[in-house]
Amino acid sequence: MTDELWTLEQLPDRVALLLGDDYGGQRNGRVRELPNGRAIRWYTTIGLVDRPVAARGRVALYGMRHVLQLAAIKRLQARGRTLAEIQEALLGATDDQLVEVAEPAVTPVLDQVPAAAPAPVAFWRQPPAAADTVTKVVHGIRLGDSVTVVLDGAGRVPDDAELAELQAAAAPLLAAIDRLGLSSRKERR
Repeated sequence: MTDELWTLEQLPDRVALLLGDDYGGQRNGRVRELPNGRAIRWYTTIGLVDRPVAARGRVALYGMRHVLQLAAIKRLQARGRTLAEIQEALLGATDDQLVEVAEPAVTPVLDQVPAAAPAPVAFWRQPPAAADTVTKVVHGIRLGDSVTVVLDGAGRVPDDAELAELQAAAAPLLAAIDRLGLSSRKERR
């Protein structure tokens, strides 16, 4: 993903670029086609959008994940989804899942993401960057419904045996996360 950062005022333009020309906009007259600063701050307050990644003085700065989150929200709103439904659908969404919902060229499949923890899979690929930016491929492993391990320094995708070993090693961590109530599972012990 690009390391470029934007201010709150610049985010709506970035979201518009990501949504593209095929974005039909909102059918609901109460929902804006693009989020404004007030909406973005509200989405951050309710957990739909991550907190800013940095600040320059008193100016909050946002990255590409924020653009993906906002574009995904707007796509789901255009399909008539409520904010509560969107919160549930995007809870714990990876960047890849956000790209699937946000990008116009990709058929949205976020609704098909299983609620149960998937088997460990190396999944992480960053969206294509603009020609004038540098793209870095980051590998990651989805260990559970609430835990993704990012292998920022890995130069390759782990093989099946390595994935199984990492999943086994992570079992105590996943159990602790669940026991402490930090997982996103609907059924807690």
